[in-house]
Amino acid sequence: MSDATFSTILSTLGDKGVRTISLNRPDSLNAMNRQLVDDVARAFDHANADPATRAIIFTGEGRAFCAGDDRREHVHPESEEEARDLVLAIQRATHAITFGAKPVVGAINGWAVGGGFEWAINCDFPIWGESAKGFFPEVSLNLFVTGAVTSLLPAMVGLHKAREMLFFGDKYGAADLLSMGVAWAVAPDGELLARAQETAERLADLPPLSIRAMKRVLNSGASTDLNRALQLETEATVAGFLDPETTRLLSAF
Repeated sequence: MSDATFSTILSTLGDKGVRTISLNRPDSLNAMNRQLVDDVARAFDHANADPATRAIIFTGEGRAFCAGDDRREHVHPESEEEARDLVLAIQRATHAITFGAKPVVGAINGWAVGGGFEWAINCDFPIWGESAKGFFPEVSLNLFVTGAVTSLLPAMVGLHKAREMLFFGDKYGAADLLSMGVAWAVAPDGELLARAQETAERLADLPPLSIRAMKRVLNSGASTDLNRALQLETEATVAGFLDPETTRLLSAF
């Protein structure tokens, strides 16, 4: 199971059991279309089921980690069924990253926006490049966040700071995110992947059974029920998609 091919993802098993999963739509700053969302879930499911994979690096090709929703390919859902199908696909990707057995080291380069910021937060050890930036535009677009960040983010930064980040959509640099606890570490841009590889190799050397248990228990104990957060986010996001005001705001954005 060591090799797999995806349309919008590069998934490569390297030395010492470290697999690198890279978002691979660099011409669009790795913006999220439906294929990318589905491929992320499949790539992480494959990696988590692969006995040769002991740790995962999650990064983006080119100048960005993930610039959020691809506005050039955005098709606004026309029914509740379509909206729910899209949101559940996004949440499946989060489930594969967060609840998967293998530890995930984020190598966050360039912009991490909206859903891309959520994926960065989903990583167990998010390392941000020193020039990287992240923000949440969802509320300003009459939408809602996904990725269990309504549970994970307050656990990292506290409830008041989480409100600030999610309501106002301010942009934050890597140094700010490190001081707030969103980033685990910051590395010079040119050393980002090397630092991620070093961290992933340390994780790969640890016993898989205890790694899996520690990831599960920490995610359960440090935040509220992540499955419940995913469910509540799904309902709020579906409602946002079905509001006509969202279409106007997305077009203006």
